[in-house]
Amino acid sequence: MNKSLSDTMNQAKGMLAKVPEITLYFWITKLLTTGMGEVASDYLFENLNPLISAPLSVLIFVTAMILQFKVRRYIPHVYWLVVIMVSIFGTMAADVVRVGLGIPYIASTIFFMAALAVVLITWYSKEKTLSVHSIFTRRREIFYWLTVLVTFALGTAAGDMTASSMHLGYLSSGLLFTVLLVIPALGYRLFGLNEIFAFWFAYIMTRPVGASFSDWLAASHSHGGLGIDKGMVSLILLIFIILLVAFRGGTPAKSVEFKDEEERAS
Repeated sequence: MNKSLSDTMNQAKGMLAKVPEITLYFWITKLLTTGMGEVASDYLFENLNPLISAPLSVLIFVTAMILQFKVRRYIPHVYWLVVIMVSIFGTMAADVVRVGLGIPYIASTIFFMAALAVVLITWYSKEKTLSVHSIFTRRREIFYWLTVLVTFALGTAAGDMTASSMHLGYLSSGLLFTVLLVIPALGYRLFGLNEIFAFWFAYIMTRPVGASFSDWLAASHSHGGLGIDKGMVSLILLIFIILLVAFRGGTPAKSVEFKDEEERAS
């Protein structure tokens, strides 16, 4: 193997170590973080002064994000800490648009859909790819996390829209979005649906699925829920997340470029 090829492979491998491989455990952990972020955000809002909980959440979110950008490889507990904080922050962002500004759920859902489209179009126009297996530059990493943040806000707004504005309730909303979540998976496995489209479609759907079922667990009986304490639901989900990250944190995703280099080298 010549030196330039070796340098290229090492550079790609080093950068992509910050993004996990997409496995079943990834999706399970992602679903748990969406649910945990939803109820944790509500719990903080209801039990702490918003003037304290909001800045505190933003501070932890920014700190986690800085830490993620500083590390040079995929570190499971750092990555998933960022995802949890994005989940909480995304929930707060959606709630501010709806409750703080008084904008209807359907309008906020459309707004975040438009925002996501802008982010993805800009990302593609700059990088010519939206694949999570091609994130080996700082700019692509920024686009990745910006997309993740908007998908969390969109999922929260969409879940609240179906549960409240469309009067489906939390359980029915969770089942609806579960069906929508399964569609890209089946399309990819059975009909050759574009991998990148299938990934991001499923990624978006995990948010309302996790949020709807966690809301169902924590909502009062009068609102169609089981009435379990939000703090308890948050704690239980957090424990499961910690266990999954500790024992099934996953391996770094390899870029398409790095895989190609490996094949040519062999």
